[in-house]
Amino acid sequence: MAAEPVVYGASERPPRGDYSRARPDYTCPQDYDAYTAADHDTYRRLYERQAAMLPGLACDEFIRALPSLGVKDRIPRFDAVNERLHRATGWEIVAVPGLIPEVPFFTLLANRKFPVTDWIRTPAEFDYIVEPDVFHDLFGHVPLLFNPVFADHMQEYGKGGLKAHRLGACELLSRLYWYTIEFGLIRQHDGVRAYGAGILSSGGELQYAVRSPEPRRLPLDIERVMRTRYKIDSYQQTYFVTESFQELFDKTAPDFTPIYERVKSLPELAAAA
Repeated sequence: MAAEPVVYGASERPPRGDYSRARPDYTCPQDYDAYTAADHDTYRRLYERQAAMLPGLACDEFIRALPSLGVKDRIPRFDAVNERLHRATGWEIVAVPGLIPEVPFFTLLANRKFPVTDWIRTPAEFDYIVEPDVFHDLFGHVPLLFNPVFADHMQEYGKGGLKAHRLGACELLSRLYWYTIEFGLIRQHDGVRAYGAGILSSGGELQYAVRSPEPRRLPLDIERVMRTRYKIDSYQQTYFVTESFQELFDKTAPDFTPIYERVKSLPELAAAA
């Protein structure tokens, strides 16, 4: 039985990706021969643009790890990335046709497998795409999986996600994912830098998140994060800053069950609150 497509949020546009290729766990082979010359050129141009912007804006750990992705002028083969990634932290990347449901997503993370969408945006979507594509997932997420502390944090997030699903708290945990793994900032010796994949893979938000005086940058507070709604169609108005990946790991290590109960009894906060 083919896996069902997934849509998060309100949208009349059908989800991208060929879900008929997906296994029950939503993984699929990377159909490398299906990429066209234009696909590889789109990846190359995206990589060149983002890599040129990283100095002074991306965290040092990300910049150091980025070369581990390998080739820059074409979409990497996932198995080639996995040879290096598994040696470094025991993780591997697996192809998926697009967005996948919460339980399969959490299950993959809990088993040190990161799902990477295998299709790439069209040239018309070069500057903005609604759903994550292979460039967002590979360039934005995978380099930090070479960092042992961050890699362990991602596995624990997957385990916590399965528990949150049982407790009916996935929305609260999704806010934590959004404001850390996707749009997190970190303070290092020379100032605030980005580590979130949504920032690092964006042509505009990287400069805005780190340098603009407009958004608020608050210390990472787990309960505050879980109460805060977020926007998917504009730059963030609030960012949360961790002092280190070890702090991120430590703050997300405790049992969230009592935190979920407290947060559910409190009012939600607007994205700009």
